[in-house]
Amino acid sequence: MSKKQPKQTFIPKTFQKKIILYNLLIVIAIATAISYYNFTSYKKDVIASETRNSQNTIHLLSSRLELAYREMINLLLNCSERQSHFFSGTAISSKDSMELYASKVLKDYCAISGYSEYVYRISLYKKEQYFLQAGSLPGSHNDLETIRSAPWFQEKLNQDMFQYTLTVEENPFSLGKTAVPYVIPMVRPIAGPPGQSEINSWVLLAINPKLYSDTLKNLDYGRYVYAAASDGTLIASLTERNFPLEEFIDLAISQKELSGFLPLSLGHEQGVLTYEKDPVSGLVLFEVLPYSKMPIDRKVIFKTIAIIFLYCILIGLALSFFISRQLGRPIKRLVSHLNLVAQGNFTPDPSIESRDEIGTIGRQINQMSSQINDLMETRIQGEKEKKNLEIKMLQAQINPHFLYNTLDSIRWIATMQKNSGIVQMVTSLSSLLRNMAKGFNEKVTLKQELDFLNDYVIIEKVRYLELFDLQIEVTDPELYKADIIKLTLQPLVENAIFNGIEPSGRTGLIKIRAWSEASVLYVSVTDNGIGMSPEQCRKILTDTSRVTKSTMSGIGLPNVDRRFKLVYGDAYGLSIESQLDSFTRITVSLPLEYS
Repeated sequence: MSKKQPKQTFIPKTFQKKIILYNLLIVIAIATAISYYNFTSYKKDVIASETRNSQNTIHLLSSRLELAYREMINLLLNCSERQSHFFSGTAISSKDSMELYASKVLKDYCAISGYSEYVYRISLYKKEQYFLQAGSLPGSHNDLETIRSAPWFQEKLNQDMFQYTLTVEENPFSLGKTAVPYVIPMVRPIAGPPGQSEINSWVLLAINPKLYSDTLKNLDYGRYVYAAASDGTLIASLTERNFPLEEFIDLAISQKELSGFLPLSLGHEQGVLTYEKDPVSGLVLFEVLPYSKMPIDRKVIFKTIAIIFLYCILIGLALSFFISRQLGRPIKRLVSHLNLVAQGNFTPDPSIESRDEIGTIGRQINQMSSQINDLMETRIQGEKEKKNLEIKMLQAQINPHFLYNTLDSIRWIATMQKNSGIVQMVTSLSSLLRNMAKGFNEKVTLKQELDFLNDYVIIEKVRYLELFDLQIEVTDPELYKADIIKLTLQPLVENAIFNGIEPSGRTGLIKIRAWSEASVLYVSVTDNGIGMSPEQCRKILTDTSRVTKSTMSGIGLPNVDRRFKLVYGDAYGLSIESQLDSFTRITVSLPLEYS
């Protein structure tokens, strides 16, 4: 079966190469951001420039159409104010001649305006006399009723001439209606004699909407320009496209400003709407500018972006190599020192300490090296002490097989002589030595340790003629099964007898109490002997000269404390509290464990 190959990655393994890669990625990100910013800035500038151009174009068109509007107003005023040229019968012999004369005069007026080709019809009416018409097409007398019945006629007739609003209406004339379905009508009443309030005469000017479409055609092809009346009716357009024109017209009309621009959403693209409104005629001109139709030179943009991008990359690479070299040198020194530490050389190196973050790491490494060195020395010293304790324990065994045989012989002699005291003492001593010979750091149950202690107490009571009594209290029977290091309590009781009760010269009491708290086993040995001063309590666990004074095991309190710290850690061991001429209490603490 083939071995699975490790997954390949493009991330470099060395720190220096990683720095170069990451810096390069950052530079690429920055270059991309700068390029995007330049592109958007250029695009905004183009949009702003095209918007200004569109506003200028719309303003120019509006000025032209305003001029045409004023020309039409003047034409209408001339026709209404000079009615005598049409209704004077002094020079004309017949009605037909009058019509021909009036038609000629009207045509002359149209020719003077400069917009005669867009005057579809001029009609004059004087009550009970004549109805005259002139224009691009011949008229009909039947048009009078159609004009007067049009829904817009009365409104136009009553409209203020100096605030005349243009609208697109259905053609009321019978001839040419197919070719020109819609006209822009303007009506002016003709003043009657002084004191007459009823309007008896009027003049109608019908403008061909072609005037506006031809004006828009003067622009370059491809622009989306539109002209609309104030009521929202589209008058003319340039370059048709499927735009929501009604929405755009309403949007332009609803603006408070007479000119300006608005952003637009054109389906899948965005655009701008520029507009201008004539406050007199109500004419609205606007242009739709899709962003896609704007002259954005993408080749120039991409070329500029490419140059900027390449420039940023080159600078980024140079900076990356420089930064990686500056950071790589102290890191290499750190790696070299760590290799020495791995080989067992814990000597601090001041060269890896500097004032930056890497120097902080170097200081921590030096401190760690010193601590490791101290721990190694402490461990070596602890192992030496442990071996010394083992040697002392072996020495204390003193050829146990020979002792066992000798003690058995003494016990049988005492039995034959019926001396129960010697039998009991020899039996206890034999049991004590057997337990000692089984191992120094061996763990036993608390019950076994107490049984071992009982053998020792029997011997000492015989020796000191019942100088002391022993009381044992275990708060929880389950604690009898807890593990404890062998030969823990014997040195404590030995200390209580020799250094507490015996010097007092009176019968004493030794209390042993076992309890547990927070998964910790506590065993205290309390005597009512001479007690100790605080200074003696501080020195007793460190004074190794007391070890040799122990008459039985040769272990002593400092060795007991050291054994516990070697096995369980510095958080455990012996603690002493005492008061002169009162008491001494030695407490053992160890983890609560069950085998």
